[in-house]
Amino acid sequence: MASDAIPTAAPGSGRQGLDRRKIVGGAVSLIDEFGLKALTMRRLGEYLDVEAMAIYHHIRGREQLLDAVVEAVIDELYADPEVHLHSTEWQEYLYRLAHGVRRIALAHPEVFPLVCTRPPEAPWVRPPLRSLRWMESFLETLHRCGFSDGAAVAAYQAFSSFLLGNLLLEVANKGVDISPVEQADVDQPSPPDGLDSYPRLRQLQPLLSRDRSAEIFAESLEVLTDHLENLGKR
Repeated sequence: MASDAIPTAAPGSGRQGLDRRKIVGGAVSLIDEFGLKALTMRRLGEYLDVEAMAIYHHIRGREQLLDAVVEAVIDELYADPEVHLHSTEWQEYLYRLAHGVRRIALAHPEVFPLVCTRPPEAPWVRPPLRSLRWMESFLETLHRCGFSDGAAVAAYQAFSSFLLGNLLLEVANKGVDISPVEQADVDQPSPPDGLDSYPRLRQLQPLLSRDRSAEIFAESLEVLTDHLENLGKR
């Protein structure tokens, strides 16, 4: 995995000149060290040794900062040579993607619960995932591999439910607080251009907004019991 996928910012580094990359790097480092709930604009200013108001010149507020933190962490997928994001074989793509996401979860366990939250621009996504870029890439890749719209959405929902559920339990076993992250007011209208960069996500909104939790649970349970039956025959 590329060592520079995550921007770095040591405590006090804001004194050498503040920019967006340094702010996001400081936020990731602060969360890694002290936990997600410790991240406030004031605490981040203290961490970087700058006035909190200086941060607002680069990032409008905490919600935008959280989005930037998630994207910085998810960018590791795009720097990881073991994750073949342009594969035309969906089985290989999902296998490598799952292991890549697990590496991220173990490298940044305190950040990971934030990844598993609804994005302000698309609070209707089920199950939630804060990175719109990841969702768009996932849906586009499965479409390229021959999946229909409905099949791609079903795959996203089943894969995400399995992957995020397992990884949240894994980081919880390391002592990470995985209680629900405080959300922005989802009744506020989204920016009109919020999804302009994600055409497939916008196109599939009616399917992605369906809550299929009960169906996914039943299907997953059936797969598990079939697997256990095969184990019992060995």
